[in-house]
Amino acid sequence: MTHAEFVAAYASGEIRIEIDPRGATRHLSARLLLPFVMMPVVGIGIALALVGWIFSGFAIIALGIIAPQVIKRSAPHFLLTQALEDGDVYEDATRSGVLRILPVAGDGRNPR
Repeated sequence: MTHAEFVAAYASGEIRIEIDPRGATRHLSARLLLPFVMMPVVGIGIALALVGWIFSGFAIIALGIIAPQVIKRSAPHFLLTQALEDGDVYEDATRSGVLRILPVAGDGRNPR
């Protein structure tokens, strides 16, 4: 199924999407390079705490640890949104098995 067909079928309700939450988390983490973003942010927080800006440093450390976790938690929704907008993300997600497309059973109004 091409990206254009996928978007049209999703908009009309002809298909049902299944996204593996763990796979989406791994896929999104690799695509956004979250560990490589988290490390410098935490490092900056540690540096601020060591030079005397303790509360600011702790806030930056918390931000560096919590923000990637929040992003990973919302990974399935984010991946679906990106797959609907970008054909490359759709191809990557379907090829890796993170995004599975299933036909809707029956008349299309009542999914299984």
